Amino acid sequence: MATSAPIRWDRQIQRRLARGEESALGELYDQFAPLVLGLANRVLDDSEAAEQVVRDVFAHVWEHPADFDPAQGSMRSWIGTFTHRRAVERLRRDQAPAAGSGNGKEDPAAPPESSSMEEQVLAEATAARVQHVVTSLPQALRETLVLTYFGGRTYQQAARELGISAATAKHRMRLGLQLLATALSTEHTS
Repeated sequence: MATSAPIRWDRQIQRRLARGEESALGELYDQFAPLVLGLANRVLDDSEAAEQVVRDVFAHVWEHPADFDPAQGSMRSWIGTFTHRRAVERLRRDQAPAAGSGNGKEDPAAPPESSSMEEQVLAEATAARVQHVVTSLPQALRETLVLTYFGGRTYQQAARELGISAATAKHRMRLGLQLLATALSTEHTS
């Protein structure tokens, strides 16, 4: 019985994401951003790269909510697994030029490039769109999003840094994420 509530929440959030509900992305971010950032940071040991992975993960979840299969496990485990995979891909990509400078005999060990390259290009394009939209937000929303979404802080920590109430920081973060999600969904459908 104790496991039915999380499973129900997972399915509800997935349906809401599939319908394009921007507030679902905000709730998901509130719930899992610390997990995603912490895991990416542990794998990469680079805060800037970890923040990029956070953006990639939440952009992917927003654009592909159907990839989550509740029969395979919880939303938390799916996001954790996806984060780990993205962080490891990033680590391998970042280390590839140094390792690949040999005689070229390392190609058989290289991962299949076609689908992962497409995913990487899509993720980078989405990240670029996200950054563009964030820079066009009003300053108050942008500051809060930069601290929370990109900086890995909770809305309470952002509130303290910005000298505003936690409720205001949470409202700004959610509104910023909603605007971001709306902008991404309109670009995605056009």
